[in-house]
Amino acid sequence: MQKTVETNQDVVDLVEKNKWKRLGVTLAKDWRLYVLLIPMLLFLILFKYIPVYGILTGFKWGADNTNTNYLWNGLYWFNRIFFGTDASIFWRSFRNTFVNSMYGLIVGFPIPIILALLFSEVKVLWYRSILQVCAYLPHFVSLTVVTTIIRLWCAGVEGGAAGGWLYSMCKAFGWLDYETAGGTATYANSVLARGKLFRPIYQISGIWEGAGYGSIVYFAAILAISPTSYEAARIDGASKMQQIRYVTFPGMAPTLTIMLIMRIGHILNVGYEKVILLVGDQQNAWETADVVSTFVYRMSGRDPNYSGATYSQVGIVADLFNSIIAMFLVLGANAISRRVSSTSLF
Repeated sequence: MQKTVETNQDVVDLVEKNKWKRLGVTLAKDWRLYVLLIPMLLFLILFKYIPVYGILTGFKWGADNTNTNYLWNGLYWFNRIFFGTDASIFWRSFRNTFVNSMYGLIVGFPIPIILALLFSEVKVLWYRSILQVCAYLPHFVSLTVVTTIIRLWCAGVEGGAAGGWLYSMCKAFGWLDYETAGGTATYANSVLARGKLFRPIYQISGIWEGAGYGSIVYFAAILAISPTSYEAARIDGASKMQQIRYVTFPGMAPTLTIMLIMRIGHILNVGYEKVILLVGDQQNAWETADVVSTFVYRMSGRDPNYSGATYSQVGIVADLFNSIIAMFLVLGANAISRRVSSTSLF
């Protein structure tokens, strides 16, 4: 027994002694792969880790106050956006972020899956390739081009005598607000001027832009399913819908779970670029279009109405709060997935 213990200890000591040698051999063997990691590591350090230090500004006085040395101020800025002067705008943006993201999750998440299922049923390869390329193309169109086209479709007088086709359709159905300006009753000059119509326009354009590209990972998961599983299902008399239900979906389950967890993690991450480009000068749309990222954008001094170090700190705090909520959403979704299935991110 004593000899066995000593032998095991010798093995452990030998492994520890040669650890760095083995690491050097591995690095020398695959040095090209590790060189390729350098740009990614630099990106993470420069744009992900170093900026974390700026979060401390959200807990200090700004340079526009009497204390110009950024003295510690605790949770003052959190109290300001939660209960103070900026609370109404912040909670409006937070509510809009959550609502828009939930619409995107409920409506937008299944669309790429359905598209991937449809692609998998097309057996003519050249025809399927053409369909896939056509579905992927919108993802590579510039966001500026997409939003400009949408604004032209939504425009009234600016889009021509009758306005854009979307403007004309909404006007015909009575979906536009009837305004009185200068004693003259007129319709709004754009569909986007009515806040309630912003969300469906934003979601539909987002689905059109990203559904095809998002279907790639699901299509790859479908192709990874063994054909023998489908053959066995057909022998048992399963219909096409039954094959999808009992073969395709279980085979895609790990991929679906991981993608859903990642999507939940980004549920509060609505980019400000598209929102700002769509809204433009339509101030009425901010009631439903304003999200946390646009709130941070304006508070960071890019809007002349919200400039200065004070608003910059408010933006930092709002962004930090948004990130913390997103982190807990990921942890919660991952914990639930780990309990109900064998698949999780970590």
